[in-house]
Amino acid sequence: MASTSRMRRLAEELIDERVGFVTPTGVGDPLLEELDYALRPPVHEQRVPTYGAIIGPTVDADEWHVSTQLQVSRRQTTGYGDAQIRRFADGFSSWAVRAADGLDEFVVFDRSAGSERDLVVLASASGARLVQRDEAGIVRVVGPFGVVRSDMGGWHHEPPLETWVDEVPGCLASGQLTVLGHLLDFAVHDLGARHIGALLVMHPTGDLSGGHQQRLPVPPELRIQRPYDLAPLRHGLAQSDGATVFDADGVLRRMGIHLVPSREAEEHVRPLGGTKHTSALRYSYDDPDAVVIAVSDDGPVTVMRHGLVVGRSPDDDATHA
Repeated sequence: MASTSRMRRLAEELIDERVGFVTPTGVGDPLLEELDYALRPPVHEQRVPTYGAIIGPTVDADEWHVSTQLQVSRRQTTGYGDAQIRRFADGFSSWAVRAADGLDEFVVFDRSAGSERDLVVLASASGARLVQRDEAGIVRVVGPFGVVRSDMGGWHHEPPLETWVDEVPGCLASGQLTVLGHLLDFAVHDLGARHIGALLVMHPTGDLSGGHQQRLPVPPELRIQRPYDLAPLRHGLAQSDGATVFDADGVLRRMGIHLVPSREAEEHVRPLGGTKHTSALRYSYDDPDAVVIAVSDDGPVTVMRHGLVVGRSPDDDATHA
């Protein structure tokens, strides 16, 4: 168990970095110990382990499958000791579960649930806060406040998608994410979180009407609403340039599309940032049926339609103000 003074220093660091809201009760918050472990895990033969803990769930684990689409196997571990339990919690398929007085259970899922999007869904389904350390050494805390990440660049806060997604027309219907909403969720938590730059185009039929050139073969029909389709989709996008096209049902239709703006778009739509964002904005002017989501290499996400920016993820510095 970490010392009280170390917990105090960590709590003060979170406050100094303007993310103190992840531990609102200060030094006495049980999340602090799990966060400290994730930030400084034991190294075995030069291997730094991944880790995952679910802190203070308010929903019974037998109910998590409803919104996560995960099958949950529960393993009671009372009496084993926290260090032993942590040894088996990889933060992807297996997670330690912490109550106020320590780790007393871990859960195993039927598939890996370690992407940032998975964590957001799991935190909501369990009514808990999550701490994860991934293979790259990025540590995340996920809860009602959104996602807080710690990496070599410091602490960063991604507010909940719900705080700005309702500003983007067509993302919600009866309080649930539409296909466009799922695309935006994927853009923020799967691509932006991993610094994978991309252009995602949603078109009713998947057959683009604006100027474009196809540079890659037709891809497999992955669906943006299927959690288990997102890993191969993310993997493919990390190796592809150009735009990726989905139809109104969320089915992947094209990859590697070079968007070619018309002369009219070039005359009427001013540049937006770099070449990628400008071509995306101008294409959205040329194709009135399309919604274009641009993901920057450094994380921010921009939504465009009819040659206009209709939504943008909050700036990290602004959310700290």
